[in-house]
Amino acid sequence: MLTPPDTPKRPVERTHHGDTFHDPYEWLRDKDSPEVIAHLHEENAYTKARNEHLTLLQEQLFEEIRHRTKETDLSVPAREGAWWYYSRTVEGQQYGIHCRVPAAGPDDWDPPQLPEDGGSLPGEQVLLDANVEAEGHEFFSLGSFDVTEDGETLLYATDTEGDERYTIRLRSLRADATGDEFADEIPNTAHGALFDTSGRYVFYATVDESWRPDTIWRHEVGTPAADDVQVFHEPDEQFWIGVGLTRSRKYLVIEAGSNITSEAHLLDASDPTGEFRVVWPRVRGVEYEIEHAVARGHDRLLILHNDGAVNFELVSVAADDPQGERRMLVPHSDRIRLEGVDAFRDFVAVEYRRDGLPRVAVARVPKGANGDDTPHELTFDEELFSVGVRGNPEWTQPTLRIGYTSFVTPTTISDYVVETGELKLRKQQPVLGGYDPADYAQRRVWATADDGTRIPISLVYRRDLVTPGEPAPTLLYGYGSYEHSIDPGFGIPRLSLLDRGMIFAVAHVRGGGEMGRLWYEHGKKQHKRNTFTDFVACAEQLIDDDWTAPDRLVAQGGSAGGLLMGAVANLAPRLFSGILAEVPFVDALTSILDPDLPLTVIEWDEWGDPLHDPEVYAYMKSYTPYENVHETHYPPILAVTSLNDTRVLYVEPAKWVARLRDVGADAQLKIEMAAGHGGVSGRYKAWRERAFSYAWVIDAAGAHPSGE
Repeated sequence: MLTPPDTPKRPVERTHHGDTFHDPYEWLRDKDSPEVIAHLHEENAYTKARNEHLTLLQEQLFEEIRHRTKETDLSVPAREGAWWYYSRTVEGQQYGIHCRVPAAGPDDWDPPQLPEDGGSLPGEQVLLDANVEAEGHEFFSLGSFDVTEDGETLLYATDTEGDERYTIRLRSLRADATGDEFADEIPNTAHGALFDTSGRYVFYATVDESWRPDTIWRHEVGTPAADDVQVFHEPDEQFWIGVGLTRSRKYLVIEAGSNITSEAHLLDASDPTGEFRVVWPRVRGVEYEIEHAVARGHDRLLILHNDGAVNFELVSVAADDPQGERRMLVPHSDRIRLEGVDAFRDFVAVEYRRDGLPRVAVARVPKGANGDDTPHELTFDEELFSVGVRGNPEWTQPTLRIGYTSFVTPTTISDYVVETGELKLRKQQPVLGGYDPADYAQRRVWATADDGTRIPISLVYRRDLVTPGEPAPTLLYGYGSYEHSIDPGFGIPRLSLLDRGMIFAVAHVRGGGEMGRLWYEHGKKQHKRNTFTDFVACAEQLIDDDWTAPDRLVAQGGSAGGLLMGAVANLAPRLFSGILAEVPFVDALTSILDPDLPLTVIEWDEWGDPLHDPEVYAYMKSYTPYENVHETHYPPILAVTSLNDTRVLYVEPAKWVARLRDVGADAQLKIEMAAGHGGVSGRYKAWRERAFSYAWVIDAAGAHPSGE
């Protein structure tokens, strides 16, 4: 019988609002302690030993993922300036290779035909091979990636720790000096650096002590980073900032935003050393985003906002007087949640959500007083699907690139020809081994929450292995925070579950954005418990309708969805045969009480401020997983985390697992020692990690004979 690592208890007291909590495992927070690191290695060794009987299954799953994936492959090239840019992968290599080929001319809008073998295109220039850059590093992530307008200089930023701090470097792309590195090197930046239109300056963000992007800098190429000029500083700890360039390349934009408030600042790109001016001054609770458009020869700003419009509306204002008259373009609707706008020289694309699914509509920019600017929605014939705008960097392009997928349709990239309405297929994600979407079914069912709210559930399964009305092993996934929607999407690794007779289900709980802004509002702050009880209602509905049974139902969620996992483990452990919690936010109250931790103050708009508000403190303490572990029969639990995660610190699942074991729970901890919030880097490593987790899920759901 394997014995889990011993975790000593060294209680510390945490007192707020007259309440004292005795925390026996807070000492695990000391990341620099050799004792803590040794303990984490012991946890990994224990988890590895506990899963030894699944080694063959793990290898089978990895090989299934690999054999279904076209390992040497190419993305659909995207036109920017005089070049077609794309990335490709090579069998046996962990990372992508970033390349370009020249466009045939200014009217060349048909991307180069992709070679069937997935190899390089004729005339290819390799800009950056991430495999080369990653050599000698256990972790590698490419952040910012930009090329000057003349195509001669590359900006790229890399993270080799997993902590989302990037070092910016510049590289020559001139034919006579390709690969030559500039002396410029800017460490400890946030994601999102870019060149100005002249290529003379680089704009980038740095972070404060809480790792919040708070300052925008301007770097002159060829000068020391120590001479960089501070352009903008955001003192409010609840706001993040970032910098960008409009698609028209007319304006530089600095965006500041909290979870509930936005503010944009604009600068004519022809004057990169000038002063940014505010578009709309921030008003608490008002969010907006801007796009530059030209209508009838005049510069306009398209502003998507929620000022008096909970599901947002789209207006147009004069670029030189943005606080002046507003022209209504798309009014507010109780049924439609507007989510994004993309402006081009000749058309505008709007992304929105209706009936729980994302949509895209396109309208032409009117050329005269009587021009047709009616939005036309792109339609599809599947019950469940996702569609969205993809990339589209060129202001003058005549097509709109979109991505489409469903639970059974692999990701499909197409170009919508605005003039004719034709949808040109560019590529569908290859699935090797004879995949037939007709073998699988997707459908939506509904659960009813305690307050009568109907909660959508999406299901996908293999038709010949699952019979409705006969309980099947099921993996129920949930998230439910930040208005993030879990939309229908295809995944090659998931086929390994479906082909073993499992159902994959998504509980679209409140706190997400699937059903509009109020769906989010009713699952945050003092309504957060709805997220958890909705998930429980979904599990109960699947059981009551004989889709599954408690001895074969596994729950999965990550990050804020990991908080959901911890909460439902406490609320309804009887419903599940296993719980997979990935980078789980399970010690939420401890984290949100500490304003010195990364991102905490920003998070008060999502969870409430327990530090200063006793009601918020009491409410959070009533549900946060770590404080509410109790004597009960918990299902087996696997917590997966990363040492260098700056969003959800490793200490949260480490403490939670120790506390679960105190009450006799079978809890395992798997910690990546060289990774961040997104897990390991490199596709083969990621496949192996997914194979490990899915083997555990299959075992917990009883989807294969024990010991297979």
